[in-house]
Amino acid sequence: MARHVVDWQTLYSFVTDSFVGVGVPREDAEICADVLLTSDKRGIESHGVNRFKPVYIDRINAGIQNPVTNFEIVRETETTAVVDGHDGMGQVIGYKSMKMAIEKAKKYGMGMVVVRNSCHYGIAGYYTSMATKHGCIGLTGTNARPTVAPTFGVEGAFGTNPLTLGVPTDEDFDFNFDCATSITQNGKLEYYQRIDHDILPGTVVGPDGKAVSGDAATALKRIGGGDAALTTLGGIGEELGGYKGYGFAMFVEFLSAVLQNGNYGKALTGKGENGQKVPFHLGHFFIAIDTDHFLGEDVCRKKAGDIIREVRSTKKAPGQERIYTAGEKEWEIWLDRKDSGVPINEPVQKEFSDVRDALGLTQYVFPWEK
Repeated sequence: MARHVVDWQTLYSFVTDSFVGVGVPREDAEICADVLLTSDKRGIESHGVNRFKPVYIDRINAGIQNPVTNFEIVRETETTAVVDGHDGMGQVIGYKSMKMAIEKAKKYGMGMVVVRNSCHYGIAGYYTSMATKHGCIGLTGTNARPTVAPTFGVEGAFGTNPLTLGVPTDEDFDFNFDCATSITQNGKLEYYQRIDHDILPGTVVGPDGKAVSGDAATALKRIGGGDAALTTLGGIGEELGGYKGYGFAMFVEFLSAVLQNGNYGKALTGKGENGQKVPFHLGHFFIAIDTDHFLGEDVCRKKAGDIIREVRSTKKAPGQERIYTAGEKEWEIWLDRKDSGVPINEPVQKEFSDVRDALGLTQYVFPWEK
């Protein structure tokens, strides 16, 4: 089978109905679907509907993620809040937490919400985009299962720990910098596995301290078995600044565990003492800074736009036509995809058909079945 494009409305309805079919309330299911499809709209297929079944549906069916989210506010002040997600839907927890942070920022200038006992919350940039749409600077991050080695280490000690930043601009797209503090992430390797693509050199370190090469499936198996680990931004050792990615990852780990008294490191493996599957108990943080409490949203957007336009106008490397700023490529992918849909590769096609059949969603007939 070749890749087939599925239109946005069909995808949104199918993903929503599938989440409802495994017990997620419809309002929450719509949030989850929107987060996943936003990733595909931006061309970030490693976090889009490619992960819909293996990360979410399968975990709900395995009993390690609760389809009904108990969003408990443990402590709250005018500008801060601590939330316990009770292992519910990470996207719902993330949406409600950033919404709360934005509301606090609009009233008091800044808002911060920290979360414990959550699950994978999808594309981190979704939540910073929520902030920028409301004229706020947004920050978010999350810890994750320990698959990344510290500088001079060869064992996974912390997660890919994205540190994500959003700034409102006067362009068609806001500045939205969304990336892991490791060179690559598990989702990207899972995507490479699906398309039979080798891992990139230097992204995985073996027990001998040297780079691992080869196919993504083998690399994922070795990482899962503790025989290899992902590398931080800057790569192996210190020569190219690997300690910088290590430091940023630790900062995310702190904000995802310290303020909310949450789990961290090897407590996030998703495995119990006897190797059985258990909830991941992830932590997140969400920060919103309201520009109207400074010199105003219009001033912020204009100044931010001026800065990125100046950067893009600087001298380009030989053979390069453009310099991009964060959010620009994603905006152009959306313009290219908005009237068509999402390309679905062969393994995911089978997953979609299997989920539909298991849940009895017979109203859906996919392009690869026609």
